[in-house]
Amino acid sequence: MISPSLLILYVGNPAASGRFYEQLFGRAPVAQSPGFVAFRFESGLGLGLWSTGSPEFVSSGTGHRSEIAIVVDDDAAIDALHETWKAAGVAIEQPPFTAVFGRTFVALDPDGHRIRVCPPDK
Repeated sequence: MISPSLLILYVGNPAASGRFYEQLFGRAPVAQSPGFVAFRFESGLGLGLWSTGSPEFVSSGTGHRSEIAIVVDDDAAIDALHETWKAAGVAIEQPPFTAVFGRTFVALDPDGHRIRVCPPDK
């Protein structure tokens, strides 16, 4: 059975994006090079930040739309995380509100990638 284990975001400056995510996740990257930064989580999932300026990066795709979802167990914790990130200067695209699936908000990384905080699926 195939099981995805790594998400890759294309970024303009991997070092700057790495510092952003290090602050957001409260953990250091597991690998760094001038063109790539990687994080690994307890779940086994990894996040890679790959430089669009790297000679190995080739993409003719356009219109990439996606989100990183961070699941948080309760509404108060979602609101508290929003306040923490906002105070740290993280750009908030969509402040907390209650959607059909529960309490949520959307932040942006330095390259404009969406980071949604939301409750677990029920």
